[in-house]
Amino acid sequence: MNKNFKTIVLATLVTACQNEKAINPAEEITLLPYPSTEKGNVADSHFGTTVPDPYRWLENDTAADTKAWVTEQNKVTNAYLDQIPFRDAIYARLEKLWNYERFSAPFKEGDYTYFYKNDGLQNQSVLYRQKGEDGTTEIFLDPNKFSEDGTTSLAGIAFSRDGSLVAYQISEGGSDWRKVIVIRTEDKSIVGDTLLDVKFSDLAWRGNAGFYYSSYDKPVEGSTLSGVTDEHKLYFHTLNTPQGEDKLVFGGSVTPRRYIGGYLTEDERFLIITAANTTSGGELYIQDLSKPGSPILTVVDNFEKNHAVIDNEGERLFIYTNLNAPNGKIVTVDASNPKPENWVDLIPETENVLNPGTGGGKIFANYLKDATSMVQQYDRNGRLERAIELPDVGSAAGFSAKMDDKELYYSFTSYVYPPTIFKYNIASGTSELYKASGVDFDPMKYESKQVFYTSKDGTKIPMIITHKKGLELDGHNPTLLYGYGGFDISLTPSFSTSNIILLEQGGVYAVANLRGGGEYGEKWHLAGTKLQKQHVFDDFIAAAEYLISERYTSPEKLGIAGGSNGGLLVGATMTQRPELFKVALPAVGVLDMLRYHKFTAGAGWAYDYGTADDNVEMFNYLYAYSPYHALKPGTVYPATMVTTADHDDRVVPAHSFKFAARLQEYHKGSNPVLIRIETKAGHGAGKPTAMVIAEQTDKWAFLFQNTGTSYVE
Repeated sequence: MNKNFKTIVLATLVTACQNEKAINPAEEITLLPYPSTEKGNVADSHFGTTVPDPYRWLENDTAADTKAWVTEQNKVTNAYLDQIPFRDAIYARLEKLWNYERFSAPFKEGDYTYFYKNDGLQNQSVLYRQKGEDGTTEIFLDPNKFSEDGTTSLAGIAFSRDGSLVAYQISEGGSDWRKVIVIRTEDKSIVGDTLLDVKFSDLAWRGNAGFYYSSYDKPVEGSTLSGVTDEHKLYFHTLNTPQGEDKLVFGGSVTPRRYIGGYLTEDERFLIITAANTTSGGELYIQDLSKPGSPILTVVDNFEKNHAVIDNEGERLFIYTNLNAPNGKIVTVDASNPKPENWVDLIPETENVLNPGTGGGKIFANYLKDATSMVQQYDRNGRLERAIELPDVGSAAGFSAKMDDKELYYSFTSYVYPPTIFKYNIASGTSELYKASGVDFDPMKYESKQVFYTSKDGTKIPMIITHKKGLELDGHNPTLLYGYGGFDISLTPSFSTSNIILLEQGGVYAVANLRGGGEYGEKWHLAGTKLQKQHVFDDFIAAAEYLISERYTSPEKLGIAGGSNGGLLVGATMTQRPELFKVALPAVGVLDMLRYHKFTAGAGWAYDYGTADDNVEMFNYLYAYSPYHALKPGTVYPATMVTTADHDDRVVPAHSFKFAARLQEYHKGSNPVLIRIETKAGHGAGKPTAMVIAEQTDKWAFLFQNTGTSYVE
């Protein structure tokens, strides 16, 4: 090496090191006394077994004593977090990382092209539009103006076929209960009254006369946020008429405990109705709207499999199904006689899991191959035209468009590939870059690899591990293991701005594709349900053991995280193997498995979980792993920060409240047990950017503090 060049390099390295500042964890943090949580004498009897539930009173989310308890718990949590030396530095870094323009893929409606954009730190992304390729870009809807604090979000939008009308949903404080507002797109003038109390609904226009939507009656018992919702109904709302006059199309008392959905084929000829009593499988119905007075025909009359009409060509229906095809296939059938016995395979099942889309007269088969995307283009006769070349190994989404479109836009991402939008020419099969991410991240410094480890029963489980290149496997790297494992949901590679914090500090981020998810189709899902649910926890525990045995980390450096069903995962594994983890982060978790089905629409989760009312075997199984009930007095549990929100009406915060109260009572040792309760927020969707950054800051600060990890600015 040239002497002068060597001197310059060394000087540069010295300067860089001098500019870096390491902030060490606090040697000691004063933990305020946990609030004194009153214990009641409530107990339930299940098949002769008495189960005490001393914290039942915390289920009353509107009660003054519950609100007071929340306030006191947040005081303890905030006092602890305030003492972490690098908390402000992490917040500043996250705020800087988040401060870049973010775009959605564009979509065409009528004469306009629409797209979402966030300038960087805006609480909610703004919907823009422009007429033609050279038209002036203008703001169409700005959700940041829906409320002063940014907690009211745009929660769904649907345009009429000609693009002249739009109905959009708003969510206040993160609630699943929505309002629907209709406006003319040309001048944004409001049409008719605002629809109230809409829940778990798509919006489907029929011409310009009105639209279909779904909802429940408001609960008659319990609060709006936690009361049981039972009879889902599909309505048709005619514009400029009162909501009370809306026509009931399907559902109600004749179909209790169903999730009812309705959508139209693109040509608006067929109304498609779905009805499910759980989160997997469902009935399927169609109505030919081209024939006045036509009846609603039953296509599938049971809940055993998943089905969806994805397109039509006159009376020829294209249906996605996993009937006799656990990984999914596409069939065709004549709408006049649509029963399964008349279905004809168009795109047969393969060894990979299918998620189809349509556009430009083509069918796009987006397959999951070991939890990563592989996309193929077919014509409408089922002939394979091409395999679409993707930029890397990762997740591709968005392969759908209107029938007459010549191009579509898809996004691609992985754990080290920031979300990027590509324009795809349907005729030629060529992709071109449309929008690259502006995030401050250099993918060349990091690597992400897939491994297969062995679970307790010998099953091979995939896991993707991401970290800096050249990482030393010495067992001392701070690591966060993430999982979900339920409801047929697949965890595919996706970039997280928040995770840059961990990766920059030399940490490891690992995502395990557990049974119960959809990564390998129906069989993989069923292997983690009901009396097989322990497989999910065993898979997660085995992932942790793999990371430790391969010296990525150690129990003193390992944290686990998951949300919703993933919160259950964290709660179950930390109670079964508390010594294996240093930090546990259960978010909005399902933590009381004996009572989850008694709140909101929780009964619909029974396909995955079973309920304590089913039979003695199911009760005993749930009772054994239910995190709230599995806690044992005098046990050293990991440093735990439970997170939830006061407007979560999907997994009600009572789960987290009761779990945290009992954990604080039973836990032995110096590890902190905190609960962070967000106000004016729900299950997660629509959170303002400022709230997300604050939440992520506290997560990383808590992890670094309790794994003894210094933060380098």
